[in-house]
Amino acid sequence: MRFSHILPLVALSAAFVVPNEQVFSELSIDDTTHARANQGAWSEQVLSELKHDFAEAEKGIKEASNNAKHALDEAFSSVSDASSSMTTKFQETAFDAKSWFESNANKAYEDAYEALDNHGDHPHHPPPHHKDPHHGGPHHGHKPNETVWQLLSSSKYTEKFSKLISEYPDLVEKLNSTDSGNFTIFAPADSAFPDHDPHHKPSKEMIKKFLEYHISNDFYPAGRVLITHTIPTLFEGEHLPGKAPQRLSVHLGLKGLTINFYSRVVAINVFGTNGVIHGVDSLLIPPPRAFKIIDLLPSEFSTFELALGKTGLLDAYNSTDHPSGTLFAPSNFAFQKLGPKINAFLFSEYGRKYLKALILYHTVPDNVLYSDAFVKAEGHDGIPKGHWHVDLPTALEEHSLSIDVGRYGGLIDIKVNAFSRVSVQDGIAADGVIQVVSDVLIPPKKLNGAKLRTSNWFGSEKELSLEEFKARFEPHVERMIDL
Repeated sequence: MRFSHILPLVALSAAFVVPNEQVFSELSIDDTTHARANQGAWSEQVLSELKHDFAEAEKGIKEASNNAKHALDEAFSSVSDASSSMTTKFQETAFDAKSWFESNANKAYEDAYEALDNHGDHPHHPPPHHKDPHHGGPHHGHKPNETVWQLLSSSKYTEKFSKLISEYPDLVEKLNSTDSGNFTIFAPADSAFPDHDPHHKPSKEMIKKFLEYHISNDFYPAGRVLITHTIPTLFEGEHLPGKAPQRLSVHLGLKGLTINFYSRVVAINVFGTNGVIHGVDSLLIPPPRAFKIIDLLPSEFSTFELALGKTGLLDAYNSTDHPSGTLFAPSNFAFQKLGPKINAFLFSEYGRKYLKALILYHTVPDNVLYSDAFVKAEGHDGIPKGHWHVDLPTALEEHSLSIDVGRYGGLIDIKVNAFSRVSVQDGIAADGVIQVVSDVLIPPKKLNGAKLRTSNWFGSEKELSLEEFKARFEPHVERMIDL
């Protein structure tokens, strides 16, 4: 397997050696918050239940309200006692794949989704044109008098992070400017940084990308973070369409509020004149490619990975030059739901072409669909609240996936072909995103040459027959070159 493009980032992790078992304590959180149909009620409930998690950090901020210079120190010191019992997670893969897959917030909110909307029959229409919502400066009890850079550079808890930033004058200028908009910084505490190892020093270019991945050029105070799934950063994704910003993933679960599923938010809402700082307990490392994430989870995706190998697509998916996009990855359980006959056929010599067509149908090149953002070669859009629809062309010629996204505050539901739910969202990858689907996706059947409405094609069938399955792919298989 070739992962040479992420080796510099692995070297970066080696350059900062985490002190053995240097720890922050776990921030406890009450039982999983029940979903609320009303956005205001939902966010109010979540904020209420997180109150005890951040009480000490907020206390530190309030006590420093008349002295902005020490606000960040106060926020970090208020959780310093807790910092002695939680192991900092830092994986060479730069992605906590297991935590991502186990996050599955949809399970907790599924009843609420069903009560709110089953997505019914929606008209097909292109993505609406809209502008990103305006987010003004900080709203809080006192007016800050220092920039986010001044706060970072004067804090005794972020000396290592600010020292690295200071080596890049353009970053310092940006974070010190009040004319460049409002920034959000996820600042790792000094205890998150390993001891310096001169034998594993990455290039300045790699270090800068690492720093940029901790900074967003948009304003995300804690309340907005709580209802956000992904956050764009200053780090341009080399393998994303149009070098779009690489994103951070936000998750609220039993571990508390985490970034990229492993880095805990331990201090919030340290406001500067040009943005806000949140403290995190682990370094944020840009993620690996999508296939690497799949490879890390054999207990969930071994059937899918076997299919890639059987069809000769493994090398293509694992290469550094394949197009970015969205991978709708079926889990082992999704394949199991097809039944033994279809599975036996797919992995036989005769069924190999059908298997390849199936894999191509789950792959959307050049379009990256996160749960709350849509990135295309010509630009990117947010996804509005309420219902939103898009048809995504797949790698299987002349076939698209019908996508419906429902947003209700911080709750997001994604359905494919009106029936299959995205069960695990936003596996952030260097070359796009993974959306795990609850069913193996199969093209809609046709009647008299016309495609049926996707809402009727599979939902009422307990198990698709082998003959029907083959009929869905027959025209494309006939045109395929022998494998």
